[in-house]
Amino acid sequence: MNSLRVTALLAACVGLTAIGEASAGGYSRGTADTDLLFEEGNFNMRAGVAIVMPKRGFKTLTAPSGAALSGGELDPGEVYQGTDNDYTQSYAIPSMAVKFNLTDDLRCAGTYTQPFGADSEYGPQAIQFGGWADGTGTIREGFDTNEFGATCAYKFELAKGRAWLIGGGFLQDFSYSQTVRFNGTIITQALTPELGAFVAGLYGDALNNTDGTLRFKGDYAPGFRIGAAYEIPEIALRAQILYRSAVTHKPDGTFVTALDDGYGLIPALGPGAAIAEGTLPQSVELKLQSGIAPGWLAFGSVKWTDWSVLDTLDYTILSGPLPGPRELEYYFKDGWTVTGGVGHAFNEEISGVLGFTWDRGVSTTEDTLSDTYTVAAGISLKDKLGGEVRFGGALSYLTAASVAAESQPTGVGVYDPGASFGYSVGGDWTYALSAGYKIQW
Repeated sequence: MNSLRVTALLAACVGLTAIGEASAGGYSRGTADTDLLFEEGNFNMRAGVAIVMPKRGFKTLTAPSGAALSGGELDPGEVYQGTDNDYTQSYAIPSMAVKFNLTDDLRCAGTYTQPFGADSEYGPQAIQFGGWADGTGTIREGFDTNEFGATCAYKFELAKGRAWLIGGGFLQDFSYSQTVRFNGTIITQALTPELGAFVAGLYGDALNNTDGTLRFKGDYAPGFRIGAAYEIPEIALRAQILYRSAVTHKPDGTFVTALDDGYGLIPALGPGAAIAEGTLPQSVELKLQSGIAPGWLAFGSVKWTDWSVLDTLDYTILSGPLPGPRELEYYFKDGWTVTGGVGHAFNEEISGVLGFTWDRGVSTTEDTLSDTYTVAAGISLKDKLGGEVRFGGALSYLTAASVAAESQPTGVGVYDPGASFGYSVGGDWTYALSAGYKIQW
């Protein structure tokens, strides 16, 4: 296989992999571009962005047991048709990598991406149902991460082909925000045993129909990746396995409500300090590729992500109007992502690629992160400056799913397994576009 065509094909496949993973399960988003380590040239730089537009909304909502407290506006256990707009929000996944050859056999790359994230914004119907379940209907919720990494690869020439040892570290941060609307009647009932009826009643009245925002900001925490690869460059054959470690975050935060110390009920009713702890998962990915005919390349990958490590994000509000321990529940199961496809070099300047991805949903009792099927296509074009520009698009089908409500909340913000109210989603779609550019010398 012509070496120039191999290079163009690999660039196209990297672009396709990036856009395919943009719709991966759980809260996965970007993956560090360590594949740049295998490319020829003393200096290589590749940058790109994927824009993902998920379309998922509630098909039905089931009134929670606490709906009886709403004055009869909802019938407990009754199923209602969803009327809100999609709660999922569009997002961008940036990626950048720069590689340097330090010696003939040793090379290193610096990378940046956003490996995990989520962003949801709920309409008035979902806020209403959530508020009648435990007194706090979520308006919007999401989190972001940033990863800066450095990864090196050392090459061993063999009698046939060559082997690589790969290793490096990264720093990952964590930012979370949740805004809720209070239903003071139910808040009052939850606080009565601790504060007494009179004080709890004042709290409930003051909080009713106001918003509170919980925010966490975690510093950069370290992680590492390690792996190995074997390749025969002449036929574009490569087998690679790469492990990425889990990262535990212990961020500090605040919980801000409409109350302030002007009420004089309890000292320090203003912004409350909060602390939290949670772990984002480890993963292992096996990648395979090979030339299969002149101008043709086949590729595939299998990735396991340890989403079952994310049972809950535990946090404690230390002060303010609603102090005490809380938890955000997930109870995920492990994720599996399987990708396969082919690439073709049409000539020395233009290559295209087509691939398919299946991602196993990770939700069990708390969410509707269901199985996803993706078809993606990309094209790579060499320009007159010696660089390569690539474009891609993907279409994902998200399978239908439903979640049952827990029998009864055990307190404000603390539940048994299950959602605060029952709901279902139908089969939905996600659209994604990507663009990137690479240059080397």
